[in-house]
Amino acid sequence: MSTRERIRSFIVDTFFVDEFADDDSFLRKGLIDSTGMMELVAFLEQDFGLKLEDRELVPENLDSLTRVVAFVEKKKQQRLPQVG
Repeated sequence: MSTRERIRSFIVDTFFVDEFADDDSFLRKGLIDSTGMMELVAFLEQDFGLKLEDRELVPENLDSLTRVVAFVEKKKQQRLPQVG
């Protein structure tokens, strides 16, 4: 299952939303509220083994499926040992 599929599945199962586009704003569309955002953060940390810093908890990283997937992929790349 891809990163996008895992995150979409979590959102659908946790927040009972089926119909949303990858670029839909979670907050503006009312898909996820502020408490739900903390659930999303906890899921990302647990499921992907990430540690999110307070400064990273911004809409640019977390307010759509597209943004969350890009953010997770970036965080996963930062964890990889640097070669060279």
